[in-house]
Amino acid sequence: MTKNTHLNVTESWLNPENLSSSSQPDDPLGIDEVDHVEFLVGNARQACHYYCSAFGFSPIAYRGPETGYRDAASYVINQNKVYFVLTTPLRPNHPYAARISTHGDSVKSIALRVTSCEHFYYQTMKNGAVSAEIPTLLSDENGEVKRAAIQTYGDTEHTIIERTGYSGAFLPGFVEYDEIFPSFPKIGDEVGLLRVDHIVGNVELGSMNRWVDYYERVLEFQQMTHFSDEDISTEYSALMSKVMRNGNNKIKFPINEPAQGKRKSQIEEYLDFHCGPGVQHVALLTGDIIHTVRALRSRGVQFLEVPRTYYDDLDKRIGKIAESFDAIAELGILADRDDDGYLLQLFTKPVQDRPTVFFEVIQRKGSQGFGVGNFKALFEAIEREQAKRGNL
Repeated sequence: MTKNTHLNVTESWLNPENLSSSSQPDDPLGIDEVDHVEFLVGNARQACHYYCSAFGFSPIAYRGPETGYRDAASYVINQNKVYFVLTTPLRPNHPYAARISTHGDSVKSIALRVTSCEHFYYQTMKNGAVSAEIPTLLSDENGEVKRAAIQTYGDTEHTIIERTGYSGAFLPGFVEYDEIFPSFPKIGDEVGLLRVDHIVGNVELGSMNRWVDYYERVLEFQQMTHFSDEDISTEYSALMSKVMRNGNNKIKFPINEPAQGKRKSQIEEYLDFHCGPGVQHVALLTGDIIHTVRALRSRGVQFLEVPRTYYDDLDKRIGKIAESFDAIAELGILADRDDDGYLLQLFTKPVQDRPTVFFEVIQRKGSQGFGVGNFKALFEAIEREQAKRGNL
């Protein structure tokens, strides 16, 4: 039986002297990694099937009416260290229903795994965070998990997870997927997605610096790099971006805003169809992008296309790499090099009819950058898709 208990938020509890400081020495808030990403979707059962069949995920846990949870159904899917939660409200008066109506399928929460939920919540509230959920103890026969949440841009939240020692399916209240759906067939093998590399947010014109300040002040992140409208522009449109990272460099959150241009930028198109700020794309790390992209393409995943001329003299522009240039050109993969090494990347088209959320597949060979050398080719590819939709 699941039990949820709000932790006692009192003045004495909020006294930092009463909190054991379990933060990691290289991250002041004890952030370790991305625990999971939760999507609100119109039909979670069908979305589960799509991500499993197209992206190689496996369903591992479930919560819904069959488990006593009457308000929504949630499917947890996994591939290596990537965990997605796909949630659908079951009644039209559920708050999530309004969010789906407004945004379409979108990211509700970027969950961060921490060493101490109380320490994180206390410190971020002291730093000026807006609470979305006070610290709560979730428990069942498999152990305990502590959870809280704070707000970030748009309707997006950062859920805070402390799961030391929990041995259940995912979180208290969830059960093993096979327990509810024992006949669900294994659709195919995983495609080599290893973990979340970074997550990009789009915000309104003029608000990027406000959110950069928020991450610096509230979550004690640092600015990693800055791309101006001169770095990311074409003849028609442009954007600006700043990349924020946490103390141990495991969490990277680029924040984009549109820049003035002759026509509507991809960020403006996103903001129009998402009806406000939100997560633009989730970048997933692979150790073998040729294998991963080949497998994804074979399963029907659609990627942005760059002109074949991009690959003219690519070997001279990038230098020696371990991968085959012929295979990179065949699969439409982009390449970039900096002082630390090189990276290979490719971007899907939006994964729903609204031109909003998409995914990036990225392989790093030393480089910790974001493919600045590919920005123009990528932006032009997105503009071609915008033009097809009549939104450029």
